[in-house]
Amino acid sequence: MSHALKMLEKSEAELSITVQPADYQHEMEHAAEHLSERAAIKGFRPGKAPYDTVRQQLGEQKILEEALEEIVQKNYYQAVSEEKLQTVGMPLITMEKVAPGNEIVFKAKVALLPTIKLADIGKIKVETKKIEITDKEIDDVMNDLRKMRTKEVLKNGVAEKADKIVVDMNMFFDKVPVDGGQALGHQVYLNEEHYIPGFAEQLVGLKKDDEKEFTLKFPAEHYQKHLAGRNVDFRIKAKDVYTLELPELTDEFAQSLGQKDLASVRVLLKENLTKEAEQKEAQRVEAAILEEMIAKSEFSELPEVLIKSEKQKMFYELKHDLEHRGIEMEKYLKDIKKTEEEIFRDFEEGANKRVKAALISREVAIEHDVKVEQAELDKEVELIRATYNNDPKAEENLKRREVLDTIAMTVQNRKVLEWLKDKILKKE
Repeated sequence: MSHALKMLEKSEAELSITVQPADYQHEMEHAAEHLSERAAIKGFRPGKAPYDTVRQQLGEQKILEEALEEIVQKNYYQAVSEEKLQTVGMPLITMEKVAPGNEIVFKAKVALLPTIKLADIGKIKVETKKIEITDKEIDDVMNDLRKMRTKEVLKNGVAEKADKIVVDMNMFFDKVPVDGGQALGHQVYLNEEHYIPGFAEQLVGLKKDDEKEFTLKFPAEHYQKHLAGRNVDFRIKAKDVYTLELPELTDEFAQSLGQKDLASVRVLLKENLTKEAEQKEAQRVEAAILEEMIAKSEFSELPEVLIKSEKQKMFYELKHDLEHRGIEMEKYLKDIKKTEEEIFRDFEEGANKRVKAALISREVAIEHDVKVEQAELDKEVELIRATYNNDPKAEENLKRREVLDTIAMTVQNRKVLEWLKDKILKKE
């Protein structure tokens, strides 16, 4: 491997890295082994096919694609180490030449550690809130538990405010069907607020097979921007009406929850609500401490590549969250009428704060000797290993230096926050 270093403005540097075929053969063999575990190689058990056999059946290009990430990471970290660069965040990689049997050429634009003058911790003030769980909060959860065990009884009469109704729904805007505005068997609990104000009220009084048309105004803040604040026409056909029968709050109900009596349920709920409130308060305090530290610390110019990397991370977090809720990114962008570029611009302020928080954590660790002991790192690795149930790929990742560095940084950030809380909150 050979490389050239070019220093850039805004605390950035660019590494031009060239890797010869002989220098990445080990990664190619490693990749071929992984491919043979997933692909059926005739005559060989998974993961046991020789390199040449995998190459003949799957092609050298396929092997290189599998190996490329490992090749880039290994040689990037080697170049950084040789240049003794103090890097921050992930590099921006640009592939310049990739072809089997030839040299691999890529550039890595990387952020260098900006200078930072930490705030005077003695002048940071954050107030904590006392945790008090009220009887009303416990009552609300008790009612939620009752709702979870509600019996639904088919009803012949009209729907009342305490009932549930099942409808076929079609929405129209300017007499054109709304994209995604058709729902068969849509269930509506009439005593709960609907995401469209006034919708539930329009269904009260309907009975099976009744049809109704009405118009409602969508909320101005509705996530479907093309409908927000506009009048939408509804066509409804009632399918079924159900009476909702909630269980009485008795000791028998408590026993169905695995508790001795109602008093025991209330004690348990208070304990759980207290723990939840304490966790939320701890998170709020940590966020407030970081906000104060960011506001009162001084930073040199932040590297653009570092901000861009953080924006990318925020985008992937948004995408993951949407996928978890069953929403495609493309549809989400269409609904809010924004492009990916506009989303990235929206992340500017948040990315700046997150970068500064990471820099503060690193500087506090250096100045106040907050270190991660090997036993702490081992414990964290074991937790991850258990989470992935000893998955072979996870095991392989846990041997990589950059992965272990990331885990160690996560543990160190936690320790820094605990150190800051101890110093700042103890003053009160």
